[in-house]
Amino acid sequence: MIHFLYLVGFSLFVSVCFAVFATGDAKDRIWYGFKTFLQFLGISLLVAWVLYFIPF
Repeated sequence: MIHFLYLVGFSLFVSVCFAVFATGDAKDRIWYGFKTFLQFLGISLLVAWVLYFIPF
């Protein structure tokens, strides 16, 4: 569970940084930060799910 919280914290931090340094008005930057946050979480969970089934 702690790994997931680290993932959420890292995703949030990086998404906020991306949104702050993005171009456009405030609405576009907030939407961009939200999308990158969801993409970080979604792709990470997808990769974790795929790696779960690979026997090591």
